[in-house]
Amino acid sequence: MSEGRLLAAAGFWVVLWLPPVRSALESDMAVHMAVQLPLLIAIGVLAAPPLRRFEPRLLADADWLGIPGLVLAAFATSLWMLPRMLDQALADPLAELGKFLSLPLLGGLPLGLSWRRMPGLGRAFVWANFIPKLGAVGGLYLAAPTRLCAYYGVDQQAEAGWTLITVAAALGLVSFVAVFAGRPRAMFAPHDGPA
Repeated sequence: MSEGRLLAAAGFWVVLWLPPVRSALESDMAVHMAVQLPLLIAIGVLAAPPLRRFEPRLLADADWLGIPGLVLAAFATSLWMLPRMLDQALADPLAELGKFLSLPLLGGLPLGLSWRRMPGLGRAFVWANFIPKLGAVGGLYLAAPTRLCAYYGVDQQAEAGWTLITVAAALGLVSFVAVFAGRPRAMFAPHDGPA
């Protein structure tokens, strides 16, 4: 089962790396940000459970309440939402490879390993901060008076802004319904110990 998850993650990564798939996902700014980037993060999250048994005890102990791992994931994912980094990934094959490696390994994998270590209140706090941040980035793209990305036009920039705001609103609504329907267990359940 665990080997199957690793193979699925690796296969998914290879499919996303194929030039036709990459070109299709990167041809539109909204799809690049709202589809390709989350899929690369999801690969790391998918690989986390089978890799957990290989995690060095020192790293597991250092990941107090999951905070260091989630901070690393936040930095890695935030970096690739910057217009300059989107441009770099499109212009430079090494930057593109860096995106394809850093998002699964420094974004998704720490998220998958650290999320279960965080107490429910901490998870709720992270989630409640992530949603407005996503909406704020979308708002910044909409409010920018000039084109921010060399490879994407102002119309695509506005579309990406509205897409991020829509995703943030949808996540907020789903979270609200889950909490008030009494089903937040999967997202905010109590943590199960240090490792």
